[in-house]
Amino acid sequence: VLSARLLMAEIYYVGVDVGTGSVRAALVSRAGVLRSTAQEPISIWEPQADHYVQSSTEIWEKCCTVVKNLKESCWNKAAHFFDLPDFLSWKATGCLTRSLCTLVCKWTYCPPEGWDATFWTSIGLEDLLENNFSKIGSVTCPPGSPLGDGLTQEAAADLGLDPGTAVGASLIDAHAGGLGVLGADVQGFDVPCDDQPITSRMAMICGTSTCHMAISERPLFVPGVWGPCLSAMVPGMWLNEGGQSATGRLVSPRPLTQDCNIYSYLNSHLRVMADSDSAVDLLGSNLHVWPDFHGNRSPLADPTLKGMVIGLSLSQTLDDLALLYLATLQALALGTLHILETMKEAGHDIRTLFLCGGLSKNTLFVQIHANATGLPVVLPDQTEAVLIGAAVLGACASQDYSSIQRRASDLFYERKFKVFHRLFAHQREYQALMDH
Repeated sequence: VLSARLLMAEIYYVGVDVGTGSVRAALVSRAGVLRSTAQEPISIWEPQADHYVQSSTEIWEKCCTVVKNLKESCWNKAAHFFDLPDFLSWKATGCLTRSLCTLVCKWTYCPPEGWDATFWTSIGLEDLLENNFSKIGSVTCPPGSPLGDGLTQEAAADLGLDPGTAVGASLIDAHAGGLGVLGADVQGFDVPCDDQPITSRMAMICGTSTCHMAISERPLFVPGVWGPCLSAMVPGMWLNEGGQSATGRLVSPRPLTQDCNIYSYLNSHLRVMADSDSAVDLLGSNLHVWPDFHGNRSPLADPTLKGMVIGLSLSQTLDDLALLYLATLQALALGTLHILETMKEAGHDIRTLFLCGGLSKNTLFVQIHANATGLPVVLPDQTEAVLIGAAVLGACASQDYSSIQRRASDLFYERKFKVFHRLFAHQREYQALMDH
């Protein structure tokens, strides 16, 4: 267990050195600390005086051998391999049960069948099949399921809580954000998802990258979108996850003063340039951004794509900065529209967007998404949706509630939400802009 803890705590690198008389390999930590070494001799032949010959084939074989001694000293000593959410729940409870969220979304686990032994064998890791896959997870459960007997004595002391406090099976952070907003009560706001099943909603977790989370009662296969993943966010439901890479990085906010950031400053400047909120979209008619500077995650699924800007001039005024910022927001919103259209073609019926994360605090970003998609956007009045979703897991694990769905529903009936409707008067103008 200590070896597993050490391996999960750090990233390691293998260095190979081929010398005159031997091949050596070393396991080095990110901090540059040498953890383990292995060495094998290289044969040297002298067919005649002062003439030396070595075998390149043997050198390669020795390289492979020393990298495999490293395996015996490190890999074979590891008791378990965890994704971070499962590692934290194991530290808290001592329970080795893995969350379906991590195993289905980030590994190769497919419920109800489980692990695919042929995959691990094909990549040379057949040793992970031993003891019913005990090293990577032989017991699984849906998110929010109670783990073990709750907090161990040691973990409780570290956290300042009572031993036995219930701990729920974990979620990946973006999935916790999705859970934290999808159960919102929007009665009285006259939005299309009112009185409709939760499958009519999409959660957008807008941070450094943006994740588009939607669930369905049956598996829907969407080109370029991850999934479908059973019980990966809501137990018993299938999850599809689209995404955009480096969205927050494209419009990363930097404080101008203590009370003003670049978002609010440029938003205000754009309104001045347009003379009204309604005409801001039209300012971007001659400047266009392709936002895939870090590749396209969905729905093109092409990591080799690069970004592009069309319509630049030699001018470098504040107006030019504001227009480039606007064009970037519009590009991101149209990327979301592309994901939505692809998911709808595959069978999703999404009628309302629910946003959380840093970019959702930017009202222009939100409004442009409403304009581009033609859908209302719901924002929670509490901005920490990921923490809310994590708390739902704990509430479910405590068995105060019968299910995640019930807890999320009751929690959100006690909260209010702001709704940003698309401005219908601008639909024709925006459509004309898109056509142009």
